[in-house]
Amino acid sequence: MTVVTPIGSARSAQPDLGRCTIVTAEEGVPLVFGGRVEYANLDYAASAPCLTPVAEALSAALPHYASVHRGAGHHSQVSTDAYERARRSVSRFLGARTEPADAVVFVRGTTDALNLLARAVPQGCTVVVFESEHHASLLPWEHPASRAGSVVRLPLPESPRAAIDAARAALAAAPRGPRLLCVTAASNVTGEIWPVEELVAVAHAEGARVVVDAAQYAPHLPFSLRDTGADYVALSAHKLYAPFGSGVLAGRADWLQEAAPYLAGGGATRLVTEHDVVWNDLPARHEAGSPNVLGAVALAAACDTLTPRVQELLHIRETALVERLRAGLAEIGGVHELSLWGEDHPRVGIVSFVVDGIPADLLAAALSAEYGIGVRDGLFCAHPLTRHLLPRGHGQAVRASLGIGTTWEHVDRLVGAVADLVERGPRWEYADADGRLVPVPDPR
Repeated sequence: MTVVTPIGSARSAQPDLGRCTIVTAEEGVPLVFGGRVEYANLDYAASAPCLTPVAEALSAALPHYASVHRGAGHHSQVSTDAYERARRSVSRFLGARTEPADAVVFVRGTTDALNLLARAVPQGCTVVVFESEHHASLLPWEHPASRAGSVVRLPLPESPRAAIDAARAALAAAPRGPRLLCVTAASNVTGEIWPVEELVAVAHAEGARVVVDAAQYAPHLPFSLRDTGADYVALSAHKLYAPFGSGVLAGRADWLQEAAPYLAGGGATRLVTEHDVVWNDLPARHEAGSPNVLGAVALAAACDTLTPRVQELLHIRETALVERLRAGLAEIGGVHELSLWGEDHPRVGIVSFVVDGIPADLLAAALSAEYGIGVRDGLFCAHPLTRHLLPRGHGQAVRASLGIGTTWEHVDRLVGAVADLVERGPRWEYADADGRLVPVPDPR
């Protein structure tokens, strides 16, 4: 059966969340068979669409845009005020500590944030990280520019308790001195939520610090440095409904203050002479160059919109949508969901799966071209984890990820489309074009 729904007939799953809406194209997307449908965006984990209040905040800031901190003009002062207010909004959103004050450094995203921290840890710091991490969390510590010493990669844990025990053992066995545990708050492959508070507790008991990759967690649930006890947190604005090239590293200031600037250049300097450079203090120390003012304003607007109450309501709604999606896929023969800790473990709105007999790239291409559904296919920049979870005979998976704009109809359309494709296969021809499968011909 074909389950594509015409534009305007979708039933929303969204409770009353006021202005917590997204910017989207009203005209829908074209299909290879002709006609258009409302776009079923199920790729939020890759990059989320823009929140309406974020777009409004940018529109308000643009007329006054100017370079910050070093300009005497009125627009420069207005932009500087907006930039620093954005920092305070992000600080509140992340539950930053005030005594002593956590640093909030604007960066390009989670990858940038963790590379910054890798260059700021004390020289020779032991870093413990699970192989289940996204590459942004897994790889920076072994980069030639990293100040880390030994990097301990822990195998995929069989349970949350196994993760806690493995982290404790690895940190206890590490040489005395600076040690850092890097862990995700929610998997970008399975959506499963990690036991952050318990991991922080065992790390602190061993005298180690913890950095949390909250890129996939923060768009769905509140995260607090103060409440979790985590020492650092990194996230990306483009996953938090503010896709304008910003991100943040927030946490304890001492390591960041003692490290050399992440980049050398204007803004990071206090004084430059013929023979010497005096570097700035935080946060300017690690924000060399002209900052992404509009990206910071966008991130702050998202943080101000996604209050704990709003996120609570969104999570309730999202949980129902995820349960519907998982239950629907489970009824289709040959569909296998990827999971590290079992179907009952708490998760955010991410479901990865494979379909016997249909390669992941072909499935994703057909879902887009024939049904107007956007999903992700591949190994999701978490190759060790995804490869471990894939059933025999599968080289990649498909990931459906939900967010503010997801409706019941989007979920039902995906389930129906997968059932369609399992029953009779794609109805169009597809061929490789620069590493991606595309419809041939493509009349769209």
